[in-house]
Amino acid sequence: MAQQRGRAPDQLVFLLSLVPYLLEQRVVDVPTAAAHFGVAESELRDAVRLIATSGLPGATGTYQANDLFDIDWDAFDDDDVIVIVHHVAIDDAPRLSSREAAALIAGLQYLSSTPENAGRAQLDALLAKLTAGASATPIRLAVAETESDAALTVARRAVTEGRQLEFDYRNALGERSRRRVDPLRIASLGADWYLQAYDHLREDFRNFRVDRMSDLVVSEQPIDDHSDREVPEALFHGSETDLDVVVDVAPDALPLIADYLADSSQEEVDGRLRVTLRVAHFHGLKRLVAGLPGLVTVVAPAEARAVVADWAQAGLEGYGDGEASVPGR
Repeated sequence: MAQQRGRAPDQLVFLLSLVPYLLEQRVVDVPTAAAHFGVAESELRDAVRLIATSGLPGATGTYQANDLFDIDWDAFDDDDVIVIVHHVAIDDAPRLSSREAAALIAGLQYLSSTPENAGRAQLDALLAKLTAGASATPIRLAVAETESDAALTVARRAVTEGRQLEFDYRNALGERSRRRVDPLRIASLGADWYLQAYDHLREDFRNFRVDRMSDLVVSEQPIDDHSDREVPEALFHGSETDLDVVVDVAPDALPLIADYLADSSQEEVDGRLRVTLRVAHFHGLKRLVAGLPGLVTVVAPAEARAVVADWAQAGLEGYGDGEASVPGR
């Protein structure tokens, strides 16, 4: 009995999946359906018989003839073929609007354009189902590829093929340099994509923000063997030149800056958590603070506060007459 109770969730998932499958197939024999779900043919037959006793009671709370699923019993008993001839409740399920379906389709089209998803039949099948299942014909949308998307595609190809990558890189200070790297992996942090690679110029592992990369060229040269080096697991890791910055952060936002935390110490101040971040330079704080508006406040040092305040003031002046000022300047 314990074993049967343990299988109950799996059986429920099986039954919930079986009905849509049979309706989609229209006509399917027992061996084919059993192979599809990876169950014994006897188990599938029992499930079909159970479906025929299921339904939705009418207004009186009792089951009438049309309130239950029904199958072609002659085909089932004589030919081992399953055909649902009457079903209930399925047509009452909520359907996506044309706009909702269009948004999902656009997102899937973007995913299918990435190298790791290219040619995946599952995505094509899902696109077809979304189109057919919408309450109206979905609006035609297209996701335009940005320069960052194009760079991400090239970087992914270099990682997949294990070949060196060359590109122009603009750092947070606006300085440009040509880099040649051994690409190791692609990772994301919030809305930003990063390439983790061994930088031949710096002779160390570095993380490059993809939207700051341009003129990417995948070399014919394979990447070097780095098995004798410890490749950092975290996207960001400290160095001797890093700078400490004290900030107050909303408790719910703390996980969003976990990669920057210098240590695990924290102090509650006026309902917020005071923590110390470790950054490569103060200019990197600008994007961090902008990405978490109202959730992060720079406390110290004064130079870090000034960098963020001056940047915010410059942005504010771009929207008005410049008379307003940023608190903390």
